[in-house]
Amino acid sequence: MLWSLIKILSFVAMVMLISFGAGRLMEAKGGVTIQYSGFELSFGALQAALLVLGLLISLWLFLKLLGLLIALLRFINGDETALSRYFDRNRERRGFEALSDGLMALASGEGRDAMAKAKKADRLLNRPDLTNLIVAQAAVANGDRQTAKATYKKLLKDHKTRFVGTYGLLQQHLQDGDTELALKLAEHAFALKPKHGETQDVLLKLQASQKDWHGVRATLTAKLKHGTLPKDVHKRRDAVFALSQARDLRAEGKLQKAQSYAVEANKLAPSLVPAALMAAEGHREQNNGKQASRILRAAWQLAPHPELASGFAALAPDEEPTARLKRFEQFTKGTDSHPETKMLMAELYVALADFEAARRALGELAKTDPTMRALTILAAIERGDGADDQSVRQLLTQAISAQRDPQWICENCGHVDHDWEPVCLNCEAIDSIAWKRPPMSEAVSPDMLPLIVGHMAQGATNLPPLLKPEDLGQPDQKAAKEFTDRAPLKE
Repeated sequence: MLWSLIKILSFVAMVMLISFGAGRLMEAKGGVTIQYSGFELSFGALQAALLVLGLLISLWLFLKLLGLLIALLRFINGDETALSRYFDRNRERRGFEALSDGLMALASGEGRDAMAKAKKADRLLNRPDLTNLIVAQAAVANGDRQTAKATYKKLLKDHKTRFVGTYGLLQQHLQDGDTELALKLAEHAFALKPKHGETQDVLLKLQASQKDWHGVRATLTAKLKHGTLPKDVHKRRDAVFALSQARDLRAEGKLQKAQSYAVEANKLAPSLVPAALMAAEGHREQNNGKQASRILRAAWQLAPHPELASGFAALAPDEEPTARLKRFEQFTKGTDSHPETKMLMAELYVALADFEAARRALGELAKTDPTMRALTILAAIERGDGADDQSVRQLLTQAISAQRDPQWICENCGHVDHDWEPVCLNCEAIDSIAWKRPPMSEAVSPDMLPLIVGHMAQGATNLPPLLKPEDLGQPDQKAAKEFTDRAPLKE
């Protein structure tokens, strides 16, 4: 309110001042006379003052018009002027509106609309670092692969968008199945931005698919360095790929170098069963059975596995069953309660035809955890003790429908592999093969027991086969090999 009063008072004072000045000029004597070429013009004081004011206003208007004319000429010439800046601001405003609309359309899944808005923004803004990104993403959303690739290639020309262009082309070539070029692009993208986690993962997967184990281990180290991989996971996967290097070198006949990688893998991950087996095999070939035995026993203490038992048995292939039993008692010491130990010791006693000891070793496992293998071993024990065929057949019937024993299974896709692999052969997941039980299966071999009895019951050769394949239908050959392939007592 006070400010309004001040403005009113100021206006009144200005009017009074102008009135006072005009009055003084009207009362003033004399004036202004202009003579030129015989013409004479006389002006009073007030008229002269008004004339001067009009001349000043005319001069101001002339200067403004002259400035506008000069700006127009400069605008036509292409120079930056206030007029050009006005049009530029207007164009920029409309360009960013189109860009914003394109982003909204892209987020809404409207690929065609997003591409049209992005192209409009490109015409208005002349900012390819922004508009090409939207065009490329819109082309991908719209399924226009050719436009997407062409736009990503444009992004390669600017150092600010080079990584985005490289990564976009990488994704396009991955969808095309061109893994060779995709690997090169992944390596380039990794060089541009080594901290980018998704690039690291893609590069790792591509290197693993190409069996570039050295490159895989280098990428794993980079992931650890940049904090995208926990230390324990890095250690485990580094062991997996060191073992992969060892396997390839062994296949090439480079046994000494292969052994060094196998030992490294075993040190990094003592519970990795294939690493322990290969390291032990190398020591056995070098006549260092003591070290091989130590490695296998350490792995068994961490993760009992039938292949470890097979490897331990292979250290003395010609030993007597009694000596083998004593050696395995030391091997399994400390893991007596583990199901694998119980079944292993029961098999060893069956091999000695000591069925009572085999029953004690197996304990209540066939009741508390009735797997196919546990029930089959119990059937062999019952047969060895002289049980009638009906009792044994009843156990075999239970075994047919029982839970399958652990296998190498991909935790990512559920694919079952006969042997351990560093990369799943089905889904290409890295380090996903684990020793675990498969889902319940209806297809189980009916002729497993004759295989086991014929294989294991040394000294009990008078035991006749109890089952024939035709008794229970067509056998599942893969399941029939499950026990015998893992049995640690192969002769």
